[in-house]
Amino acid sequence: MADLKKQIIAQLNLKDLKPEDIGDDQPLFVEGLGLDSIDALELIVLLQQEYHIKLSNADDGPKAFKSVRTMAEYITTHQGQKTPK
Repeated sequence: MADLKKQIIAQLNLKDLKPEDIGDDQPLFVEGLGLDSIDALELIVLLQQEYHIKLSNADDGPKAFKSVRTMAEYITTHQGQKTPK
């Protein structure tokens, strides 16, 4: 999960944070890191560019982006799957 944390920090330009500053189960939005809707779009771009995963269902976003752990689980589950047309 350290690599994913590094990617999140780079994608969101969070220069003041190090991977060890982000807890695996720390909320990413509101409390926790305090990310906003623009950051959510950047995380979607990260999934597409780094992992070739498209968020096919908007309802998946809040679940997938709850924490670094949920993002990692989402990536593991969806990597290599074909998105239905």
